[in-house]
Amino acid sequence: MSFDTLGLHAALSRAVADAGYTEPTEVQSRAIPPALAGRDLMVSSSTGSGKTASFVLPALTKVLAARGDGTQRRDRSAPQGPRILVLTPTRELAMQVAKAAVDYGRHVPGLRVATIVGGVPYGAQLKALRGPLDVLIATPGRLIDHMESGRAMLANIEMLILDEADRMLDMGFIEPIHHIAAATPKTRQTMMFSATFAGHVGRLAEELLREPQRIDVSSHTEAHADIEQRLHWADDLEHKNALLDHILTERSMEQAVVFTSTQRDADWLADRLADMGHHVASLHGGHPQGRRTRVLQGLRSKQLKILVATDVASRGIDVPSISHVINYGLPMKAEDYVHRIGRTGRAGRAGLAVTLAERRDAQMVHRIQHFTTQRIPAATIAGLEPKRVEPKPFARTERPAGKSFGPRPNGRPFKPAGKTFSKNGPSRAPR
Repeated sequence: MSFDTLGLHAALSRAVADAGYTEPTEVQSRAIPPALAGRDLMVSSSTGSGKTASFVLPALTKVLAARGDGTQRRDRSAPQGPRILVLTPTRELAMQVAKAAVDYGRHVPGLRVATIVGGVPYGAQLKALRGPLDVLIATPGRLIDHMESGRAMLANIEMLILDEADRMLDMGFIEPIHHIAAATPKTRQTMMFSATFAGHVGRLAEELLREPQRIDVSSHTEAHADIEQRLHWADDLEHKNALLDHILTERSMEQAVVFTSTQRDADWLADRLADMGHHVASLHGGHPQGRRTRVLQGLRSKQLKILVATDVASRGIDVPSISHVINYGLPMKAEDYVHRIGRTGRAGRAGLAVTLAERRDAQMVHRIQHFTTQRIPAATIAGLEPKRVEPKPFARTERPAGKSFGPRPNGRPFKPAGKTFSKNGPSRAPR
C-alpha cells in the first residue's frame, strides 16, 4: 500500500512525499481510512510506529474540507476557535505533535497551529487563541486555565484526539478531560490513542466515543526487532557507574538517553558526566519550558551527545540518531520500560537498550520481563563482571511508589549548573 491509496488530499500527499515517506506504516494504513470516513477510533500502537501521522493527516483533511476546495486561507469571518483539538500528557509530546502538524500542513495555505502547555508565559498563548485557529494542541491543565478565563473557545471543535490517553489518566487528568470534552460539540469525531484500553481508560472511551472502531496493531509483548536489550547486574553504585562509563565511551555510541528514577538523580548524574567531559544535559519536569526546549534542540542538532532524563522524556522524543538507551534507574512502572527503550531503534535503525540493575532492582526486572513476556538477556563486560551471584527476581511483593524531588532552579541549557548534591552518588529514594 502507498500513501496515494489512502485518499489523502493532494496537498497532504505532497507534504508526505516531501518528508521522504512512500509507504504508510501499519497503524497509518489501518487508522487513516476509517478516520477519513468520520469514524471514532480506539487505537493501540507501539512507540515509533508512525502513530502521530495517523491522526494528524486526517485532522488536516478535516481542516481542508472546511475550506471548500482546500486551497483558500481560512476566512477571518469564519467561526472562531480551533476545528481540531489534540490533548497530550506532556509538553514534549505536544511540541512533537505540533511539529508534525506544521510539517504535514506545509502546503495548506495559512494553516494556524497553536500549542497550549504549562511552564511557558501566557501572552503568546492568549494571542494565538484570539485569532483564527485550525489546530490546537494542548496539555489538559493549561487548557483548563484558558477555558476558565474564557479565552479558549471549543464550541467549533470538529475532531477531538486524545494522544496517550493512558498516560494522561495516570497523571490524574480524568476530570479535566471530561470537562474539556463536555465543552466540545457532541457531533465531534473522537479518536483515542492508548497503550491499553483496560480499566479506567476503557471506561473513558465508552463515555467519549460513539461506536468506535478498535485498531490494535501491536502490543507490549512485541519483539522490538530493531532493539537489542541487555541486562547488566551491578554489585553497588560504584560498579554501576563504572559500567555506565564504559558503555558511554564505546565507539558504537552515537547519542544516548540515560534514564533515572528521580529528578534529583538526573541532575546529579548529568553533573557527574559533565565533569568527565561529556556533552550532556538533564531533562525533567522540574525544568522551565524554555530550558527543556533548548535541551531537545541540542539533542536533535547533536550539540548534546547524552541526555539524562526522567520518564517525562520516555515519550515524545523522536531522534533517529539515539543509538543507546540506558536504564540507570529503573522505571516506576513496567510499561514505562517499553516507552523508554522505544527512544532508540527508530526509523529502521538498530538500537541498544541497556539496563543497569542492582540486587534491590530484582523485583522490577521480573515485573518488566513478565509485562513484556520477554527475558532481558544478562551480559557482562570484561573486567567489570559482578562479584555477587546474579539475583533471582521474585514476583510477589510490591514496592512502594517512588517519590520525585524538586527541580534544580538554576539549570542552564547544554551544561548543567553547579553541583547541588553529594559526590557520593544519587539518592536512595524508595522506588
